[in-house]
Amino acid sequence: MAAPLAGQAGVVLRDLALRSARLRGGFPAVQLTPRRWLNLQEYQSKKIMADHGVTVQRFFVADSANDALEAAQRLKAKEIVLKAQILAGGRGKGIFNSGLRGGVHLTKDPKTVEQLAKQMIGYNLSTKQTPKDGVTVKKVMVAEALDISRETYFAILMDRACNGPVMVGSPQGGVDIEEVAVTSPELIFKEEIDIFEGIKDRQALQMAKNLGFQGPLQQQAADQIKKLYNLFLKIDATQVEVNPFGETPEGQVVCFDAKINFDDNAEFRQKEIFAMDDKSENEPIENEAAKYDLKYIGLDGNIACFVNGAGLAMATCDIISLNGGKPANFLDLGGGVKEAQVYQAFKLLTTDPKVEAILVNIFGGIVNCAIIANGITKACRELGLKVPLVVRLEGTNVQEAQRILSESGLPITSAKDLEDAAKKAVASVAKK
Repeated sequence: MAAPLAGQAGVVLRDLALRSARLRGGFPAVQLTPRRWLNLQEYQSKKIMADHGVTVQRFFVADSANDALEAAQRLKAKEIVLKAQILAGGRGKGIFNSGLRGGVHLTKDPKTVEQLAKQMIGYNLSTKQTPKDGVTVKKVMVAEALDISRETYFAILMDRACNGPVMVGSPQGGVDIEEVAVTSPELIFKEEIDIFEGIKDRQALQMAKNLGFQGPLQQQAADQIKKLYNLFLKIDATQVEVNPFGETPEGQVVCFDAKINFDDNAEFRQKEIFAMDDKSENEPIENEAAKYDLKYIGLDGNIACFVNGAGLAMATCDIISLNGGKPANFLDLGGGVKEAQVYQAFKLLTTDPKVEAILVNIFGGIVNCAIIANGITKACRELGLKVPLVVRLEGTNVQEAQRILSESGLPITSAKDLEDAAKKAVASVAKK
């Protein structure tokens, strides 16, 4: 029997809760919007699941009010749910600039679907997770509305502590699972899966039992769990989270809503899935950065962060904030950086009118610091850099890099460590 997720075993969900709290501003650190590099709309995720035998609601996708009406008529359902398709949560409580309230609506009349779609498609929907002006809705999902008699939570994720995949489940679904892990840890169950042997029938049945499924539904839930695991492996997912994983009054186990995270390193194996990546809601600068294998997220501050590695980017943003400054972005060069990428990164940063200073923080393990230095000096000369530049370099070939910078004759401020770099960057902005 799988033990409840408590004590040290609770680290999986507690880590998620801590990360979530941090990103929501629960700690004195910079606020970042959680996101995946591969962004799929809800209908795309559900199609992937359906293609792998996972039970989801019947649905169609429409990009016009007339198509939405035809979809509703084809469903021949007792009740229909119409969902605006954007890459943000809180759609149900969102507001359209057409005046319509709510990005999710239930109706029994196909004609109402058409009327609602007219007020959704082509209009901006604002939610707690979108920019102030909202996001333009280009498609709607027209789905069969199913009653839910009971909601549970189920997820499969890669857990570094277990060196492989782990199932996590709770009979208390449809709510914030992080809060359940804190308030009722006895209702969280964890089961490790042997990556070589795969999920066993007894494991799937035990998890179904832990989730509270009874009678014939227990076997049905176990079958769905096994299909979700096969999906998890086949698409190189790092997480498949189903909330709610529910049952209907008619005795059917259904995955009502799901979030799938993908392993970016498996893109070469998952070309069809990565081709579905919806970048239409990204800022143009994010899409431009992606062309050069740069990961960029815009923030609200005025000090640009230019780093290699996501962890270092987070630390740099944090230490700028702790020293009284505000980061303007999160820009990760990655490990295999080339001089041309450094140039393009500077070009992107200098096009942002909010940027009043640039902090370069590079730890050269794989990265050669001299390459960074050459890219910096070239960019400064060719782009005519007009904002203060603070550079902290450490690691491979750092002495050569420092020589290149010092002999460049450019107004570059060197820093001995990250703390020193952050203080100098904040001070350079304060002088203005």
